[in-house]
This record gives sequence, structure tokens and C-alpha cells, in this order.
Amino acid sequence: MTTYFVSRHPGAVAWAARRGLAVDAYLAHLDPQQIQPGDTVIGILPVHLAARVCGSGARYLNLSLDMPENARGKELSADELEAFGARLEAYRVEEVRSTGTNVQ
Repeated sequence: MTTYFVSRHPGAVAWAARRGLAVDAYLAHLDPQQIQPGDTVIGILPVHLAARVCGSGARYLNLSLDMPENARGKELSADELEAFGARLEAYRVEEVRSTGTNVQ
């Protein structure tokens, strides 16, 4: 079982290290095909990728934070992540059905 931390942001990686998270591999990009049952993936993933992680039998922990609008689009430091309440929240995500391009 492998724990992956997925982020391209140095502040998030520093936050994880500061928290003492047991991480086996830090990735800037997730290849869902490398995820195995029992693995843990930590990060902020698009819903379709989180669903693939969960569908493979792995655990998904979202790096959640309460960020004000004026902080969006900026590189955040570990201190700023702390100030915005960064935390890990477990989610189980699954695709209910594919709608293609038709929105119903």
C-alpha cells in the first residue's frame, strides 16, 4: 500500500511535511493507472479522477481549505494554508452515470 500526495504547489508539500504526513511519493500529476487497491491518494483532484481513485479500491483524502476569493489563483505558503484551515477530509466518490455532452 502506497500513499501519494498529489500537488504541484510547494506550499501544499511543505504543509504536508509540517504535519508529518506519512507519504511515500509526492506527485505533481496523478496517473490513475498506477493506483492500486489499498493505496491512499491525498490532494485536490478533479471529481472524475477522485472517482477513478475510489473505483480502484484506493482511499481519497481531499486537501480542503476555506480560502477567500482574493486568495484564489495565487501560490499559497504552508502558513497561508494553515490560516485558511487546511485539513484532510476522506471522500468516497463514484460516477453515478455518464451523461456524455447532454446535461439533464
